[in-house]
Amino acid sequence: MNQRPQQPRPVASAPAARSATSTPPDVARLANELTEVMSGLLAVIEQETEFVRAGKIREGMRLEPQKSELSRRYMLAVEHLKSMQKMLSQTDPELLATLRRHHETFRAMLQVNLTVLATAHAVSEGIVRGVNAEVQRRNIPNTYTASGQRATPGPRNMTPIAISRTL
Repeated sequence: MNQRPQQPRPVASAPAARSATSTPPDVARLANELTEVMSGLLAVIEQETEFVRAGKIREGMRLEPQKSELSRRYMLAVEHLKSMQKMLSQTDPELLATLRRHHETFRAMLQVNLTVLATAHAVSEGIVRGVNAEVQRRNIPNTYTASGQRATPGPRNMTPIAISRTL
């Protein structure tokens, strides 16, 4: 009985319907929008990379909402442009080549960002594993059996460490 009003459909479903009636200005507008979104996302990614390199993880995490919104807009713009790629290649192949070059630069910077994030993850994981090994070593009693062999600790002596994944 209580029906919610229907939400408008996302813009992502619109390109297929519009691609047949698009005009070259629409294609140019989408290309400009994609370039602007890529530039904005690139600026955020570069800033995040610098924060992570400097060990300022919290500051880098504060960029997440902005990065998510720009990523969403990027995906929508790419989807729209893909539906109009044929028209773009016929009407303005130079613009298409420029977009591809810009996209290659974008991908290279994204790869640098992913490498920095993976390195930070590996380093932090190594630190946590080292701390855990040290805690476990200190918790294990140094005892020997009657035959002079070192006693293996029981599960009661192996206490895991707890980690909060939020900063």
